[in-house]
Amino acid sequence: MPLSTQSQGEDEQYILVTSLDNARNLSNLLKAISFKDHAVFTTTPNGLKVTVEDCKCVQANAFIQADIFQEFTIKEDLITFQVNLTVLLDCLNIFGGSTSAGISTALRMCYKGYGYPLTLFLEEGGVVTVCKINTEEPEEPIDFDFCSSNVTNKVILQSESLKEAFSELDLTSEMLQITMSPSQPFIYHRCLFLLSTFGSSGSAHYDYSKDSDMMELFRCKETQTNRYKMSLLKPSTKALTLSCKVSVRTDSRGFLSLQYLVRNDDGQICFVEYFCCPDEEVEEDS
Repeated sequence: MPLSTQSQGEDEQYILVTSLDNARNLSNLLKAISFKDHAVFTTTPNGLKVTVEDCKCVQANAFIQADIFQEFTIKEDLITFQVNLTVLLDCLNIFGGSTSAGISTALRMCYKGYGYPLTLFLEEGGVVTVCKINTEEPEEPIDFDFCSSNVTNKVILQSESLKEAFSELDLTSEMLQITMSPSQPFIYHRCLFLLSTFGSSGSAHYDYSKDSDMMELFRCKETQTNRYKMSLLKPSTKALTLSCKVSVRTDSRGFLSLQYLVRNDDGQICFVEYFCCPDEEVEEDS
């Protein structure tokens, strides 16, 4: 491929070299977490993690495993830098966003180390475009301390079902209330997983039973009801649109994890995860 031929002699100066035959496989994932301008890139031999945060209340992570790349060369155990995500997406969309039938833009992404720019080589039809994006000192991502051992409740749903729920709930509501229970304690809603909003036109509810065809897993230890700011959760709908399955988990503190399973254009599996802190805990009798 012309792109790899052109860059081959320069590889020694880089501590990180990755390549994808289809740049959209990266840009789609980055769009799913692009609710703030800056993102932290963390690279290990296992792959690439891109992190975006807002207000120290919500965090999004896109995970791209090393074997998804056609080339993945890393010369250090851990490489971390921060870039302007808006600029990066502009480069990928303007120079690598071809929608021509049967044509994809190849991407080669290289990084020399601290203080150097992130260099993108985008090749389509034999024409190579080079973009250099300044890197910054990375800010330490928030540790939400969300451990699997502390997970209280977990459900796995088909994404189509959650999309339908969001289309029926009142998104003018300031809060999304999530209730999970191992029993059926509700008078009006005989369910185990309940989503509720309280907007200007009244309250709306969308519920799932344990035996729903849309639910692949239901694992619930105790009844738990928490509310989350809708403004913090709305960006996660970008990942929902791309995904085929979603895992909804809460820990003992009420912190929320939304894990989206995404299949890229080549059928490979990637993950996007959102963490969100609860706005308030609701008493069970409410």
